Amino acid sequence: MEYKDYYKILGVERSASEKEIKSAYRKLAMQYHPDKNPDDGSAADRFKEINEAYEVLGDADKRSKYDRLGSSYRAWERTGGQPGGFDWSQWTTGTPGGVHVEVGDFADIFGSGFSDFFTAIFGGMGSQAQGFSRGARMKGRDVEQPVSITLEEAFSGTTRNLRRNGKQIEVTIPAGAKSGTRVRLSGQGEEGRSGPGDLYLVVSVQPHPRFERKGDDLYTDVPVDLYTAVLGGEVRVHTLSGEVVLKIPAGSQPNQSLRLKARGMPKLQTKGKFGDLYARLEVKLPSKTSKRERELFEELKNLQK
Repeated sequence: MEYKDYYKILGVERSASEKEIKSAYRKLAMQYHPDKNPDDGSAADRFKEINEAYEVLGDADKRSKYDRLGSSYRAWERTGGQPGGFDWSQWTTGTPGGVHVEVGDFADIFGSGFSDFFTAIFGGMGSQAQGFSRGARMKGRDVEQPVSITLEEAFSGTTRNLRRNGKQIEVTIPAGAKSGTRVRLSGQGEEGRSGPGDLYLVVSVQPHPRFERKGDDLYTDVPVDLYTAVLGGEVRVHTLSGEVVLKIPAGSQPNQSLRLKARGMPKLQTKGKFGDLYARLEVKLPSKTSKRERELFEELKNLQK
């Protein structure tokens, strides 16, 4: 039996954190997913290998056992161990080599689910197997589906109608959703013997012509005439919940930002909490001036001397 270096497969160090391992797995799984490589048979094999590596390194108990095995195997190699001479007996589960366990639809589509190495060391069971016997299929795979919404929909919350497994379902996307927010629909993924997986809607918020979003805060440009900027005054500002009056302090400068508290985006899953809206002042200079206006500007100029 051949030892498999799962750390090498995921391209991470043996000291990698759980977060680093998860990030590496996601990147590689996306790169080698067979749906993205329909004409490349090697991608399906690489995808299986990546999933197997994460099945071990993404589970604390399996990773601990694998690390102990790895230390023993490397020590054996350093002593000049020959291929086929390593004593696997203390590490195997007693599951006969070559017996594979199907893992949801993954095994159905891409062939046998796990390698001989995995099957011998861990019994071929995935982290979600929960005691199923050999040959049993696990819970179906989770599925991701992108969904695009407007900033207004992200502000107020919205719904989408989807058709899954022959049924029409309405999905609620909560107020405050950001690009990357995942909305879980339990049991709406792919089928498996122990039940279906879940469906995750991955939200993408469309750019807005008036507002720029940074986290829960919004930024917008507000035109202000020269006289209001110099003398102070009031302007009306558009927000996602309607117009409000903004007081402009005397002596305001171009590109200065004034904060409108709690006029930004609602905070996801925090009822009644909002980010802020920042109004960036666009001071408009007069393109044409009358004779009297020029005289007044000259007087102001002379006052500065």
